[in-house]
Amino acid sequence: MRLWLTSFILLFGAAELWQWVEQASLPTPFFVLGGAFLAIASNYGKLSMPYHLDSKATDSSSKKVAPSQSTKAVSPATSTKSLTRPSVVSFEIQKPFKPGD
Repeated sequence: MRLWLTSFILLFGAAELWQWVEQASLPTPFFVLGGAFLAIASNYGKLSMPYHLDSKATDSSSKKVAPSQSTKAVSPATSTKSLTRPSVVSFEIQKPFKPGD
């Protein structure tokens, strides 16, 4: 008997909720904010910011740079641009593997 009563109450509540949702109308800013929230929530794992909540806390002393490292002189060879043209394609196309090769 409890199962029938619980099922009846849940179905009745769902039907009343459905009728209420059909008649409700929300202004556009709610949809915009809801969409922004869903976009942030779905891409939360792809964030790479230092204040990301899932990132491991680092020791502040490990971030300090020694004075000798910060005043290091840069040689002219490393500061000039390379004369070789960078590749336009971001990957190399490789020939298919053949067992006889």
